[in-house]
Amino acid sequence: MRLFVSLFFLFFATIGFSQSETKPVVDSLFREDQFYVSISYNVLQKTPDNFNQYSFSTGLSAGFLRDFPISENRHWAIAPGIGYSFNDLKQTIDLSSVTNNTTSESVKSRILLHYVDVPLEIRWRNASPDSHKFWRIYGGFMASYLINGKFKYEAEGTSGKIEINDILNKFQYATYITFGFNTWNAYIHYGLNPFFNKDKTATENNVTTLKIGLMFYIL
Repeated sequence: MRLFVSLFFLFFATIGFSQSETKPVVDSLFREDQFYVSISYNVLQKTPDNFNQYSFSTGLSAGFLRDFPISENRHWAIAPGIGYSFNDLKQTIDLSSVTNNTTSESVKSRILLHYVDVPLEIRWRNASPDSHKFWRIYGGFMASYLINGKFKYEAEGTSGKIEINDILNKFQYATYITFGFNTWNAYIHYGLNPFFNKDKTATENNVTTLKIGLMFYIL
């Protein structure tokens, strides 16, 4: 009889333990979307008349944003961060407009730019502690510091590469917005100032960029 009673209590203790093990834990202090990766297309703005964009001008970025919820339900938050971005701007330059040669002579060129980014976002999302699938609208401001800039060109069988750090603006400023559901989010990034320092270029160059692409958030 004592053996039966012992087995009885052991059985129900085991069931109770297993139930407490499988019960989901709800984190009421959850944070969202603290790592990001984006891919985008650079649409060049305010280009000189002899510039024509070609192929796919790539924009890539990745970084970390610290999520700080500011509402009780944690739907609103601010998120400062730090990251890295790369831009590959592709264009052809018609030299006939700046030389005495009347025949058309085009140079294929690429401007390769590397930046450290410091974004600051204001965030809205209808997230909950037990689901990672939700709608989001994030808007922000970004300051970027130039790490390195290169100019690559190809013309009439020749090619070369030039460091152009001295004629670029060290800081870039932009506004941006991301919006979407779950994994897929549209990304629009608008540059506020030119890439080139107008005081250090032979001709005025006010090229800026509009980036259109996708943003992916992790954790």
